Amino acid sequence: MNLNDGVVRSPNASPLRILLGIPEAEFDAFFPADTLGALSGLGQITIAEPAALQSPGAFEAAAGEAEVAITAWGFPRLDAERLAMAPKLRCVLHAASSVHFLVSDDFWDAGIPISQSGAAMAPAVAELSLVFTLALLRRLELMDVRLRSGATWDEARNVRRAREISGARIGVVGASRTGRRYVEACLALGADVSIYDPYLTADDVLAARSTTLDSLLAGSDVVAIHAPDTPETRGLIGKQQLALLKDGAAFVNTARSTIVDMAALFAEVSSGRIDAALDVFDDEPLPADDPWRGLPNALLTPHIAGATEDSRRRAGLIVVDELRRFLAGQPLEHALTRTDLERMG
Repeated sequence: MNLNDGVVRSPNASPLRILLGIPEAEFDAFFPADTLGALSGLGQITIAEPAALQSPGAFEAAAGEAEVAITAWGFPRLDAERLAMAPKLRCVLHAASSVHFLVSDDFWDAGIPISQSGAAMAPAVAELSLVFTLALLRRLELMDVRLRSGATWDEARNVRRAREISGARIGVVGASRTGRRYVEACLALGADVSIYDPYLTADDVLAARSTTLDSLLAGSDVVAIHAPDTPETRGLIGKQQLALLKDGAAFVNTARSTIVDMAALFAEVSSGRIDAALDVFDDEPLPADDPWRGLPNALLTPHIAGATEDSRRRAGLIVVDELRRFLAGQPLEHALTRTDLERMG
């Protein structure tokens, strides 16, 4: 039976063969016992470590009978060679967000539907971006460093006067899923939000807040990056754009470092003119001697914004729900097309 023909699988048919390729370190987070049980009820599962599947022989052994592949980081690229090793493959469900590393022209040409679970991480990333925003407005990073390094009480207090988010001007670059969640949170706390996204349409609920990139940078107390990594956005914010930020502004990036000239940003932050909070870097893992680690007015986290207990569980549930839709002949709620990827990171 063709699983793409819109017909529910016959109860007399052999069990659906599912290849589950999630890194061992993340497996239980994505698929705790109840979620794995729900998935098991939909077919026969073969569990494989993605790194091990890089071997063509191991991939063919695991994927040869697979009709559905559930993927994550480290899964082999689905090019013509790999697809030939998985002739029965009818659907790919990606438990993470970006699929650029996974898909190929051969994959798209094969017409295999694919879905991703990026929506699971949007609340988590937006939340960390909000935490960063609040921390920088209150100058927490600088006061914490001073107190821990032995500064006197008065020295720790001697920072630029803190701001509250209510009434603060927040500029958001990118009306993505995470960008929209971040906007909602900032508005709920009374911030004045503006947005730069050239793809906002006139009928979008955020259209009234749309502005140019230069105006956003020059007029914001906090600038938060929520754009994807695409050819169009790489290097979007360079030295000239950063110079538009007013003295005392804050810069938050939980998206991708490629959107920003990181050397130019470092120069601005190290001068003390602006503060920054970053979850993403050009070099990851961040080297032990990287100069970003030494800036007292930079708040840093190790590319962890989307990796909460809650987001991982949501991602696993999305996979199960998508598989149910596929088996019922219904459209995938989080389906991707080749065109979609042109605007996605």
